[in-house]
Amino acid sequence: MFKLSVCLLTHNSARLLREVLPPLIIVADEIVVLDSGSTDETVEICREYDISPHTHPYAMHGQQMNYAIDLAKNDWVLCMDSDEILDRETVDFILALKAGETPAPDKAWRISRYWHVLGQPVKTIYPVSSPDYPVRLFNRRQARFNDRPVDDKVEGNIETVKIPGYVRHDTFYSIHEVFNKLNGYTSRLVKYKYVKPSLWRGVISAIGAFFKWYLFSGAWREGKVGLVTGLYATFYSFLKYFKAWYAHDKKSARVKTASDSQFIR
Repeated sequence: MFKLSVCLLTHNSARLLREVLPPLIIVADEIVVLDSGSTDETVEICREYDISPHTHPYAMHGQQMNYAIDLAKNDWVLCMDSDEILDRETVDFILALKAGETPAPDKAWRISRYWHVLGQPVKTIYPVSSPDYPVRLFNRRQARFNDRPVDDKVEGNIETVKIPGYVRHDTFYSIHEVFNKLNGYTSRLVKYKYVKPSLWRGVISAIGAFFKWYLFSGAWREGKVGLVTGLYATFYSFLKYFKAWYAHDKKSARVKTASDSQFIR
């Protein structure tokens, strides 16, 4: 038997929090909620469940999750986002796991995460297929989240097992959020990772993404939501190169201006 700390990241998460928290409370010996400055009812809802959130400015998802892990009292942690809802099968599996012998520290478990976009289940959402199976339950002495600006994951010397069940990942709940995340993810990617500044590469990449993530993936069968996910992949593929090209162009212009000014002097 071992004790489990649940680490939950929140930011303006009131929409789903009353669905997210109850199954986590069932499996948790401790809940660490780390909030990044919510302005909605997130903090008040947490207090309804006798949870006092910690606060920390958000930089990147992996860094934020590692900060939450460091706040936990137990070595075994279950790391969740505030738009992921555990089902009964997943809860029962974790309870049975906790009731058994303490596992070796290099063991880790992946949740079965099914993506929902605009309230509808989808088969793909760039750059993953649904379901995907991210590592979320592990020993913090053995593994940590990496620092990738987007699509971060748990890394370490671990052997993973998939947890059965249906964890609903209810993300991209409005058109506004789709474009907001599209802009945020691509800006963060260009800021923290080198992307070759090429407008032509962006155009080719966008065309390829449309064929792969809309036509070949079968997203076209999912109606309006499928079109949204297809366009999301298309715009994402274009914008990351376009923003890198634009930033490089502005930087080159600043360097040239500075050089010309020195020459005039």
